Amino acid sequence: MKLKNNVIISSLFVLLALVGCNKQKPLPAGVPDPSSPFGVDSKINMTTIDDYLNRDDVVYRDMRMLFDPADYGAIGGNADLAATIEGFKIVPYPYLATLTELPVKGAYAGDTLFTLTWDSNGAIATVTANFDESMLVLEDLFPKDKVIFLMCGGGGYAGMTKALLVKLGWDEKKIYNVGGNWSYQGKHGYELIKYAENPNDHNVFATWRADYAYIDFSRLHKK
Repeated sequence: MKLKNNVIISSLFVLLALVGCNKQKPLPAGVPDPSSPFGVDSKINMTTIDDYLNRDDVVYRDMRMLFDPADYGAIGGNADLAATIEGFKIVPYPYLATLTELPVKGAYAGDTLFTLTWDSNGAIATVTANFDESMLVLEDLFPKDKVIFLMCGGGGYAGMTKALLVKLGWDEKKIYNVGGNWSYQGKHGYELIKYAENPNDHNVFATWRADYAYIDFSRLHKK
């Protein structure tokens, strides 16, 4: 009987230890960096993101296009999505809603789930759904019961996404703009494009590695 009791007690200790190990630390409150024009968070960003990966209370979204027509190379960026971070699903913002004026030429101007207008201060004034499924897509990709980490190349698309979600009723406190992947130096990145060192060789476009949210506008129903 004593042996059985010892086994039960030992099992309880193991169970409590596992529960303690699996308990995730509370996330710090979102505080946008005042020096960031896009509202990148001051605590969870490209410098600290590795400490906040693989959480089951967070969804991770990379807001870039695989191949953006905008000339981001002109401002030191990369229009091609050359690398991302483990756990981030690619959900291109330009397919979600109308783009604000960008500091580069050639921006995407095709179909979007929503059409936006802005007030004199640059804030979103109106949001109009272009398809019957527009809100369904948004709610599926950005679940309201989770914390949402948004990333892009420099922070702009992530900031636009946050503004859109908040305007449509998402909880601002649960959305973090974690910044631009162009500056990421952590240990959990992976390549989607491997550039050839020899000019006679081909670049490798490993798009099959991407966790990509494909939106087929031809299958949606226009309002």
